[in-house]
Amino acid sequence: MHLIVVLLGLTGVLGKLIETGSTVLVWYRMLIAFLFLGVYIYFKSYSSRVSKKHFMQIIGIGCIVAAHWLLFFESIKVSNVSVAVVCMGTSSLFSSILEPLIIKRKIFLREIILAIIVLIAIIIAMNADFSYLRGYIYGIAAAFLATLFTILNALFVNKIESEKITSIEMLGGVLFVSIYMLFFNSFSLGDLNISWNDMIYLTILGGICTSFAFVVSVEVMKFLSPYNVIMAVNLEPVYSILLALLLFGESESMNFSFYLGAILIIGAVSLDGYLKKQEDKQSIK
Repeated sequence: MHLIVVLLGLTGVLGKLIETGSTVLVWYRMLIAFLFLGVYIYFKSYSSRVSKKHFMQIIGIGCIVAAHWLLFFESIKVSNVSVAVVCMGTSSLFSSILEPLIIKRKIFLREIILAIIVLIAIIIAMNADFSYLRGYIYGIAAAFLATLFTILNALFVNKIESEKITSIEMLGGVLFVSIYMLFFNSFSLGDLNISWNDMIYLTILGGICTSFAFVVSVEVMKFLSPYNVIMAVNLEPVYSILLALLLFGESESMNFSFYLGAILIIGAVSLDGYLKKQEDKQSIK
């Protein structure tokens, strides 16, 4: 799981390296991921079929994934990588609320407490500095949608192969972003002309950090709850912030309060992992 978190950590860095706008970025990312997965599925030759009902439902989840990425990359564009990835830490707060509502499981006090800690950490990180306010708003909205599609994916992991789920979601995302560009965004075909550097970064982003990472993250939900997956992914800021500081230097440098908030988020994730392990030991006994 932590290999996937490292790959997801690269997402924010690649998002800043790619010069094209966030809408075109997401369109290419999902198209490339869809093509990679399509080739993989073709050669693996799955025998099971996806019903029309499930197909349309997963297409809908793909639209949510696309909206999440639009907001996430826009957060990076209007602020920086550090702000965007730290906002993703609020996913645990949303998960503790949405998961019991959607998959009808019991509410755990531990999750609520840890989610509140994460919320406090975000407030500390902001430190009444509103220069990046739009970045925080987009980032937190992206975290909400990330939580939503992660939980919805859990409804299908035992019914459909993870590769199929991801490929259908990528198709849904491409359709969603295409409609958005055509009708709600001033778009011309010239916008799809990108530099070779951007194409290389997008191929890495779509082929490795999306198709591979997404498939594995869906697959692990056969063994972990959506909440545990989300808490593990909350470690993404560690890798993203370190990489961003290394590559971009001054533009990623933040104040003490920001890093204190980030440390609190990492601490909450680590504590959750420890408590979960203790619970598993008790259940075995």
